[in-house]
Amino acid sequence: MLKTVFITAAFVLAASHASAADMKLLVGGAMQEPFREVGAEFAKKNGHKLDFTVDTTGLLQKRLREGAKADLILVSAPGMDALEKENLITPGTRANLATAAIGVSVRAGAAVPDISTPDAFKKAMLSAKTISYVDPKAGGTSGTYMDGLFQRMGIADEIKKKVVFGYQGSQVADAVAQGRAELGITFISEMLPNKGVKIAGELPPAIQSATVYSVAIPVGSPNPEAARAFIKTMQTPEAAASISKAGLKPLAE
Repeated sequence: MLKTVFITAAFVLAASHASAADMKLLVGGAMQEPFREVGAEFAKKNGHKLDFTVDTTGLLQKRLREGAKADLILVSAPGMDALEKENLITPGTRANLATAAIGVSVRAGAAVPDISTPDAFKKAMLSAKTISYVDPKAGGTSGTYMDGLFQRMGIADEIKKKVVFGYQGSQVADAVAQGRAELGITFISEMLPNKGVKIAGELPPAIQSATVYSVAIPVGSPNPEAARAFIKTMQTPEAAASISKAGLKPLAE
């Protein structure tokens, strides 16, 4: 009887390994923390291997357009809209997972500026010696928005004199933590993991641009069933807790 149990267990283990997939995930920086956390449990449970490529929405779009094969892509909702129109996303697989808010950070231990109103935010930007945000040329959602906001506020020329660009939000946080920038502006979820920075707060509501992030399965996914299972996992209460912990607002489907 014991021998039978061992044999059965061996067959189950073998079957589990046989169905394990090497999954490639293209993930926008704002969502990388919950994706990695939930992904670790998902991989442990199913035996899959997850290969993460973390970048801006613009550069992840570029990868798909150039023929890269991936099992999942997570980008801003407008970015996903474009991919759907180009027929690069498997119909019916899209799910909105979270909303990311843009915030301001300072180096840990530094004084926090008043950014409670648009006027206070503008004053803080003009008073800062150096400011870091994502280079719009890198295709970052927050960087593109901030570039436009500074134009609308009439301070773009002043900001250009003191900007320290990052190519991803994590690099913005690094610039602040290392003292290369006095203020950092990007999605809060990209700055929160860096212990060398302190979040000063979100942009005031009148100038905030919260971004919805969507996940979907690209056309030609090598492992579509595993990808569908991962999307379902990202919609569980446990995943919602990880999303909230990362400084994002989970969205109920």
